[in-house]
Amino acid sequence: MIGLLGLVAGLGLLIWLALRDVNIIFASVICALVVIVTNALPLAESLTGSYLSGDLGAFTFAGRFFLLFAAGAMFGRIMGESHAATSVAMAMVKAMGKDRILWITVLACALLTYGGVVVFVVIFAMYPLGLRLLKEADIPKRLFCGAAALGAGTFTLTALPGTPSIHNVIPTLKLGTDLFAAPLLGIFGGVLMFALGMAYLERERVKARANGEGFEAGPRDVIPDLNEIARDIPPWPLAILPLALVIATILAPRLLGGADSDNAVIAFANSQPVIWPSFALLMASIVALIIFPAVRRKPLQILGEGTQDAIMPLMATSAVIGFGGVVAQTGGFELFTQTVLGLDLPPMMSMFAAASTVSGITGSSSGGLQIFMATLADDYLALGIAPEELHRLVAMASGGLDSLPHCGAVIAMLTITQLTHKQAYKDVGVVTVVVPIIATLATIVLAMAI
Repeated sequence: MIGLLGLVAGLGLLIWLALRDVNIIFASVICALVVIVTNALPLAESLTGSYLSGDLGAFTFAGRFFLLFAAGAMFGRIMGESHAATSVAMAMVKAMGKDRILWITVLACALLTYGGVVVFVVIFAMYPLGLRLLKEADIPKRLFCGAAALGAGTFTLTALPGTPSIHNVIPTLKLGTDLFAAPLLGIFGGVLMFALGMAYLERERVKARANGEGFEAGPRDVIPDLNEIARDIPPWPLAILPLALVIATILAPRLLGGADSDNAVIAFANSQPVIWPSFALLMASIVALIIFPAVRRKPLQILGEGTQDAIMPLMATSAVIGFGGVVAQTGGFELFTQTVLGLDLPPMMSMFAAASTVSGITGSSSGGLQIFMATLADDYLALGIAPEELHRLVAMASGGLDSLPHCGAVIAMLTITQLTHKQAYKDVGVVTVVVPIIATLATIVLAMAI
């Protein structure tokens, strides 16, 4: 009983500390110690093994995915410093009009993240332009948060096949699948997330206008002139080239030969689910350095800064996973897994419940996904779920309850936009929690029917 109470206390403390913007690495160590002591786990072995170097250890995860995080962060830094990300958004403004700011934000963020730009860079790149357009359209800033979260943090990370996101890579290591696993299910779920999210955001926009709610700048917001934003940015066909190169490079092995190809390069690409997307991002970064004058003058500095950008997101995610590695050693977690597996539900629904809960506990979709793959994937494969379907559905399931208020990405976005949970979390919560859950359940129903 004490162990179970300690487990609940450790989880609750992690959420409480995250909500108070306490450094998540520090918080994970403190909460891991709470779980270790209350469950009478061996202190040294749990810290150096379960937390740091075990199958779910922080350093194990960091070592496995460092190249992908670093390549993504370097690419994101280049796309930001070169103003290519702004160019893509500006092209959408010209095509759709300033009044369609919510659509522009969602589509621009989706395009950038599907092309490999990390979420935080996308929000930083979109925010100045978003402020200008929000002011002109007199749309509440809270809806920008919802739109950015929908475009950058939902269907492009977990649902759409081919995305180089960490959420799409993790299942490949366990299941032997590729980044395009169960493409029809992914497209169905992704389209549904987009449609439901946009319907909600447009309804809120209309309600806000009817209620007289408009744009209010934050105390540190600097609203630029559109002419200043447009200055020194590359033409959009050139700006979009590196994004297209990332997607084409990832897609090429599948189109040119598939898993059974005798070509050495294609065989290598299909056997390296972390290295190949990292290579695609690195190659696109080199091309971008060549074609964009703004970054051509200091390429090594920008690449170094991009690598530095990867450190904190990687370590924060790794720390949460290390905490999960400690939790996974407790009797309480074993009881949880037995309970979920014993539920009188179809295996896919049981899988959804397990993945969602673990992601909600950790406040991290990638953390929850890694823990699920290490502790539960074999059980659900044994229950008859095909590896490709498990890949896509568990990735989608991890992207729901992970965005509860203690989620680090949510806290970071609210900090960037100078809004509080009270002001903006309702919109973010609907599009990143409610909408993905509905879409994932609908996709599961479709998978069970075909």
